[in-house]
Amino acid sequence: MRQSCPVPRPANEPHPHAATLRRLEQSSGRLAANAIALMDETLPWYRAMPPENRSWIGLVAQAGVAAFTEWFRRPERPQAISTDVFGTAPRELTRAITLRQTVEMVRTTIEVVESAVEEIAAPGDEAVLREALLVYAREIAFATAQVYAQAAEARGAWDARLESLVVNAVLSGEADEGAVSRAAALGWTNPEHVCVLLGTAPEGDSELTVEAIRRAARHARLQVLTGVFGNRLVVVAGGSDNPLQVAKGLIGPYAAGPVVAGPVVPDLQSATRSAQAAAAGLRACAAWQDAPRPVLADDLLPERAIAADPAAREQLVEEIYRPLEEAGSALLETLSVYLEQASSLEGAARMLFVHPNTVRYRLRRVTDVTGWSPSDVRSAFTLRIALILGRLADADVQF
Repeated sequence: MRQSCPVPRPANEPHPHAATLRRLEQSSGRLAANAIALMDETLPWYRAMPPENRSWIGLVAQAGVAAFTEWFRRPERPQAISTDVFGTAPRELTRAITLRQTVEMVRTTIEVVESAVEEIAAPGDEAVLREALLVYAREIAFATAQVYAQAAEARGAWDARLESLVVNAVLSGEADEGAVSRAAALGWTNPEHVCVLLGTAPEGDSELTVEAIRRAARHARLQVLTGVFGNRLVVVAGGSDNPLQVAKGLIGPYAAGPVVAGPVVPDLQSATRSAQAAAAGLRACAAWQDAPRPVLADDLLPERAIAADPAAREQLVEEIYRPLEEAGSALLETLSVYLEQASSLEGAARMLFVHPNTVRYRLRRVTDVTGWSPSDVRSAFTLRIALILGRLADADVQF
């Protein structure tokens, strides 16, 4: 809380401590030089700084002593201390010098002035000057905190816009070297494994949601780029080759509803593919009401294919139908008959004129070739859609 200001003094009234004020004015240059010398002697980080930054710090120290002199001259006048002291330095200085270092710089300058009180103050004014310095030190501390708070807010707003640009580039398929460069400015270190999560954003302050994602990512030791776009919460996560595990670690801040994890890709530029799969999966989730939460986009391949997702259709054909076709016609025929016979081994064996054990063996081969088990209801549905799409592709039907 600011100290209540004294009653303003008429302009023509002499200063009650005029002698001390004159001494302070005459000593301001020497005090600033002494402060710089003490910083050079006691602060290793100051000695290690480039000459340009050291010169700016010198100007700040001089401005600090000058501002104290002016403040002592008319303490009743409201003073914009942050402007008087820190306005001499460029805004970039707050990036080069940490808040802790600035506090050390201010403390050193105050100590130099305090050590000279007995020398500067006129006889009998020592206590007055010391008290004035104490109040001024409090004000300069508040001003320091304000400057760094404003700089942090400005950086935070800029970083948020930059992060939004990167995530939007991933969503729109425009992730290029420029997006990678912008991500690097945000601390993204280009991890080997990247995936994209999509779900519904909670109502309320989106900044709180983004911060909750970041906390969860730190706990899970993941790198993230995130943002809220409309009612969607988008997370680009790096650092794990298990997208389902990533989704489980970051699902907390999402609102109720499906959360879809796209496939793992090698880098940020490839993350568009993961984002497109996750977006298609999120649209198709309505067709699988019992889908787990979170769910992989690849587990929604049949729904995505039915919903006219060309990438899902191509994936089903290339990863299921073509490998079965290359493995021999017997596997394709056995799988087709088995599915047509309501997953009955005996029914399929009768239709194929083979022993049920032969059908069982061929179905195990189907699982080995595709990774999908015909005996599982969900897998059987995926295999059936893959067979349909593969046959359409062989018939050269455009879809």
